Amino acid sequence: MLKILLTVILPSIILFFFLNLAAREMFLRLQEKKRRAEREEALAESLRLDFTRESKTLKRVEVQDPEARILCVDDEEVILNIFRKILVLDGYSVDTVETGQEALGLIQTHDYDFVFTDLKMPAMSGTDVAKSVKHLRPDIDVVIITGFATVESAVECMKHGAMDYVEKPFSENELRAFAKHALIKRRDRIQKQLKPRVHVMGPEEADRSFGGEFSIPGGVLISSGHCWASLTEDGTARIGLDDFAKKLFGRVDSIEFPNIGMKIKAGQPLFSVNQSHRRAQFHAPLSGKVVKINEELRENSAMLEEMPYGNNWICVIDGDDLDAELPQLKIGKSAVALFQEDLDRFQAYVQKASESEVADPATLCIGAIEKLDDARWETAVKEFFGP
Repeated sequence: MLKILLTVILPSIILFFFLNLAAREMFLRLQEKKRRAEREEALAESLRLDFTRESKTLKRVEVQDPEARILCVDDEEVILNIFRKILVLDGYSVDTVETGQEALGLIQTHDYDFVFTDLKMPAMSGTDVAKSVKHLRPDIDVVIITGFATVESAVECMKHGAMDYVEKPFSENELRAFAKHALIKRRDRIQKQLKPRVHVMGPEEADRSFGGEFSIPGGVLISSGHCWASLTEDGTARIGLDDFAKKLFGRVDSIEFPNIGMKIKAGQPLFSVNQSHRRAQFHAPLSGKVVKINEELRENSAMLEEMPYGNNWICVIDGDDLDAELPQLKIGKSAVALFQEDLDRFQAYVQKASESEVADPATLCIGAIEKLDDARWETAVKEFFGP
């Protein structure tokens, strides 16, 4: 009986599966065909619309649910026509203008994700457009349009906050691929941005990561050098890297663990975090003897990406003077205050260190310290993670 059922029913199930798959593929193709027809219609309609009340040379094409909103600036109308056609059909809403002055007026009244600006323009250079856009609207990403002979100048613009440059002449496929890459890069940056908020986690949130904000588990002690300590039932203390350090530090390539049996005083170097060729020392929050290290974390430092607390401790210390040293650590509201104070100090530090190079230096993001040059990296590590 079972054999008969399998013989009759199984082919029907397989046939249904493939028919369903084919129907879905056909539906997706029809949807894409419909979207493309709508975009072509929007392109044709834009030729009949007049936007000169907003800007003398403005031409605008808006699509439904755009991938992004782009403002293109170039003194050559033929280049702008190419941008509109290629990018609109690929799902972007596009405004184009022929001068930098018009672009700066539009960004103050409209929301854009990107400004694509030609480097060589008679009235206002692309360098000045990039600087001004990042000054007025640091949330907008700037892309430089350049010829081969001016690539060095385009790279110079990136020091003033431009995201990237696209070299002309370019094919349709090259421009599509570039725009897609820029969009992925922007989304990745936005996802990594941090809010200067500190969340105190309850027991039910112990294994949860708060990607957009800093977290401290309730009951965990925090040192001024941003190590955490948690007392265990046998009176020893687990020690780890707190969320302030982990998020701002960014990538962790490896950890140098202390030796088991090592005697340590509070404030002395306990473990190090390595990032490429750079090494940051973290200092013991408590005095005592190292009785255990986290072998799993030693094998896989990427575990810190999920959560720096809980089971991702670095070592265990059997404390010598807990009664005197525990009150020096922060817990609860005082730990939150420490985070917030150091976040303010860090933003001020980056603002001062990078004001001549980056248009939006105060933006907090995962790996903010990682992005600093070697000298500033060393200074930041000593300033925020020193004893």
